[in-house]
Amino acid sequence: MYIPKILIVVTGTPTFANGKLATGLWLSEFAHIYHRAKNEGYEITVANPRGGNTPVDPESLKSIFLDELSKKYWETADFKDMLYHAKSLDDVLSQQFDVVYLAGGHGAMYDFPDNTVLQTIIRNHYESNRIVSAICHGVSGLLNVELSGGEYLVKGKELTGFSWFEESLARRKEEVPFDLEALLKERGAYYQKAVIPMTPKVIVDNNLITGQNPFSSKEMAEVVIRQLNENSTITKQ
Repeated sequence: MYIPKILIVVTGTPTFANGKLATGLWLSEFAHIYHRAKNEGYEITVANPRGGNTPVDPESLKSIFLDELSKKYWETADFKDMLYHAKSLDDVLSQQFDVVYLAGGHGAMYDFPDNTVLQTIIRNHYESNRIVSAICHGVSGLLNVELSGGEYLVKGKELTGFSWFEESLARRKEEVPFDLEALLKERGAYYQKAVIPMTPKVIVDNNLITGQNPFSSKEMAEVVIRQLNENSTITKQ
């Protein structure tokens, strides 16, 4: 029996550029996809650009944002240990997965966009007709990915990601290194967002799946798993 493989890519950046304000992975954006994949019996690999510890944004641990599922996992020692011992992207470069999933958190804005290893992983999987998915600031990892023909992966794609207005609501507009929404549009993406900020939004464009914000975490996980289960192009290895 073939067991699908999912690569969850997380940030390794613990602070904003000023070195004072903490950031990192947004926990729910990891916990929900991990939970669904685990329940399905998938083989899960967690990697960040350098490997090792995965910082978690303290904001994502506040009660207003920490849903019950994420809280349950955060209280589990094995779960924390897994995040502490993430593989490096170099470790997984030659491997093939059925899903590549880019989790968010502001830290991803620093170590995802210009990482050439991540770009290669995304391009190879996308061009192999496998699922590439990203949520919130994880979408920044798609920004500079060029396909074999030289065009940006996001060009002409319907997608979403954390909006500029949501950055204002999050009080991070002055801290972030760029405007994700604007850059996606600049690269030719058909960017969409929820009518009401900070509400769920998930967009599927063939094998590209994107989620807008942390509140999309549960729906995003459901859509990705459903898409994989329905995908008849999985290559058995």
